[in-house]
Amino acid sequence: METSTEGAAADGGGEVTRTTAPSGDGYPAGAAVHAGSAQTGGAVPAEGVAAVSSVRAPSSLSPSRASDFMQCPLLYRFRVIDRLPEKPSAAATKGTLVHAVLERLFDAPAAERTAPRAKSLIPGQWDRLRESRPEVVELFADDPEGERLAAWLAEAEQLVERWFGLEDPTRLEPAERELFVEAELVSGLRLRGIIDRVDVAPTGEVRIVDYKTGKAPRPEYAEGALFQMKFYALVVWRLKGVVPRRLQLVYLGSGDVLTYDPVVADLERVERKLLALWEAIRLATETGDWRPRPTKLCGWCDHREHCPEFGGTPPPYPLAPVSGAVGSGVDTQGRMGPD
Repeated sequence: METSTEGAAADGGGEVTRTTAPSGDGYPAGAAVHAGSAQTGGAVPAEGVAAVSSVRAPSSLSPSRASDFMQCPLLYRFRVIDRLPEKPSAAATKGTLVHAVLERLFDAPAAERTAPRAKSLIPGQWDRLRESRPEVVELFADDPEGERLAAWLAEAEQLVERWFGLEDPTRLEPAERELFVEAELVSGLRLRGIIDRVDVAPTGEVRIVDYKTGKAPRPEYAEGALFQMKFYALVVWRLKGVVPRRLQLVYLGSGDVLTYDPVVADLERVERKLLALWEAIRLATETGDWRPRPTKLCGWCDHREHCPEFGGTPPPYPLAPVSGAVGSGVDTQGRMGPD
């Protein structure tokens, strides 16, 4: 669902590689990229927002919210400013469950990181997910016999098991898992997100890994899929002065591994793109002009009743015009660690 950015190999960029062979054995251990807070200037608001009277205005950018705006500015407004509720998705919830299982598996000693053990974690993680997000129970409200739930959990098991054919967790010691990262650029734009896994080789090279429970995109759409990873690479570079050696997308739905080795020019292009994107968001916030951008993805949107393209009317715009510099104005160098 990401919008394509610049070509992968343009202007000296890295090369996209796709493989179905196990990967990651060159990154078994090493010092962490460093969890824990650096200097901060105060409490951190929820993702992408900061309190403005009784409403919320954009104050930071994550890969998902950047993709929302590129897909449809009105969708971005509905999610970030209006905070309209959305129904839980079976596919997205399954992804959350699988991510939790793969994260927790590394709590076990290397020799015990087996497929049966990973699958045995699914029921407990599903219970935890239902406790933390009760709304997901709605997904199976019309399933009194539990047949759909059983099939859904079986699909999650298949995704977890497929991962073992792509990576060998007994030979990996992640430096970080589910790592919250945040950095403020010189411009004042604050970038933030959560990285699924960070591997650091004994020689110091950093690899950023992201699990995807869907299928790998066709080659012509690979760059759009890598936007999120380049976003994270930019944050790590600005925080630590280190360009990650490799970006790796692990597609559990199709059994593919997509890798990309970024260079500084890549990250500079992403930074320029994000600055232009944030300026467009700032202007839309000031004017209240959030225009819909119809695509085939509209069929999956929860907000069609509020969208003019479908005969709906957006809620009254809750923000007064704003002015000032881009960003939150908090004096910080960014951080890597718990949110």
